[in-house]
Amino acid sequence: MAVMRKFITAVTLISLLLTAAGCASNGGNKSSETPKPSAEQTAVNPDAPGWKGNTEPITFDWYLNYSWFQKKWGSDPTSQYITKKTGVNLNLIVPAGNENEKINTMIASGKMPDFITLDANDDAVKRLIEGKMVLPLNELADQYDPYFYKVIDPSKASWFAEPDGNFYGYPNNSSSPRDYEANETMFTSTQTFMVRKDMYEALGKPDMRTPEGFINALKLAKEKFPEVDGQPLIPLGLHEFTDTGNYALENYLQNFLAIPQEVDGKLNDRTTDPEYISWLKTFRQINSEGLLSKDIFIDKRPQMEEKIAQGRYFAMLFQWKDMSSQQNIVYQKDPNRIYMSIDGPSNSKLEDPTLSGPEIGGWGLTLISKDVKDKKRAIEFLTYMISEEGQKDFALGEKGVTYDTIDGKDQLYQKVIDETEFDYGTQYSYFMLTDYSMWLRWAPATKEQYTILEDWTRGKTHNFSAFSNLNPQGTTEEGIISQKIRQQWGKALPKMILSKSDEDFDVIFNDFLQDREKLGFDKVVAYQQKKYEENVAKLTK
Repeated sequence: MAVMRKFITAVTLISLLLTAAGCASNGGNKSSETPKPSAEQTAVNPDAPGWKGNTEPITFDWYLNYSWFQKKWGSDPTSQYITKKTGVNLNLIVPAGNENEKINTMIASGKMPDFITLDANDDAVKRLIEGKMVLPLNELADQYDPYFYKVIDPSKASWFAEPDGNFYGYPNNSSSPRDYEANETMFTSTQTFMVRKDMYEALGKPDMRTPEGFINALKLAKEKFPEVDGQPLIPLGLHEFTDTGNYALENYLQNFLAIPQEVDGKLNDRTTDPEYISWLKTFRQINSEGLLSKDIFIDKRPQMEEKIAQGRYFAMLFQWKDMSSQQNIVYQKDPNRIYMSIDGPSNSKLEDPTLSGPEIGGWGLTLISKDVKDKKRAIEFLTYMISEEGQKDFALGEKGVTYDTIDGKDQLYQKVIDETEFDYGTQYSYFMLTDYSMWLRWAPATKEQYTILEDWTRGKTHNFSAFSNLNPQGTTEEGIISQKIRQQWGKALPKMILSKSDEDFDVIFNDFLQDREKLGFDKVVAYQQKKYEENVAKLTK
């Protein structure tokens, strides 16, 4: 409710500002001359997009905390059109190496680019806010662009509200309860277990739901296809290993095993679930039988993407949208070599997975820094990007160039669809503030190379918003403990997978459990439970 109190109308705001200015003038200055309003007191129209009032050229530095991002603004017709239309050019900056090191260095320096986009649950978000390195979006809107309140979803703003009532970031790919109700049958998940279509079919489409079936299929693939175009086959691909673990072997795998996130209103410790431990030991056995390539422990996204495009993985526990570019490359060369989604690791009851669908917390969060070169233009451009007009521009591009009204519906030209890497818009690449629910309005029919990945997830997708952003962050006691525990897990996980026996696995795992208890795991659990209950209350409202 603290955020909602800030959603005052611009008319009231302007009246207050002008009244305050008048009182200050009459009470503190006997001159009859009317003072000129400052920039902060300049009246703004709450019913019109503020960006249209100034389209002079300006370039903002926009930092994306993703080393894999390679797109350059202005390299495509859509971003060129948006710059021509708004006057805003973007200098997109990404870390050359480790994202944590880069964002930590930036925070330590105290000097920030104009915009920052990073994972919504990244510990750095809290530190940026606590260090007053980013500005409250609601205060910028109050002061410079009240039209902002007409385009945002209030529930998303409330979701990210801080105790002081301000909210500092706006999410991408966020789906509020309202969005989910409207689009539930259309929502899919990016979480998939994929196999190379031609290889899988040549092996007789083996069942890979059980540990035994999983291991046997990898063996068969390695025996029948030892090489791919002269290079060794990689039987299994995963997300990259980081200093805090491997996503594919954590929540991702737990979702495939349908391990509940809560039981009777209490958060469930999925890390200690017997089904989960059994499958981690399966991966240990896979490695002991020579079916895990050393590459998966050291490769980062660029190396993985290259190998996906080469078709060197037989199977992958991976997010399909993260490899759609490579899928398209393969499809253009040989449709038989593309990847397809199938039933993967399952629990002992062979239940359907509970895959993560769109959540209110989204996955990326965009903030405006204290060092932004022009506060007014910045919040106006953010408003534009969040608005339906901005979303449509990113999805469809320029009318008459990339799309037109065809059969009463605004849709992309077929030529553009054929040439576009993705199947839901011209520039999904600029993902910073994408509203997936809104993009569904303009999405063309999904291309064959993506339906073979995406359709499998329908009916298996769940809204896990209540479990979003549960990890404590920042320099709080719980935040420090949580980070240390995650780092301990990052060391223990590869050791468990590389261990020589199940007994060695147990020793490493039990040591981790003891370490996390010594670090104060109970305090983290208490924080997460409280946060979960708050999330449930927010969603109920």
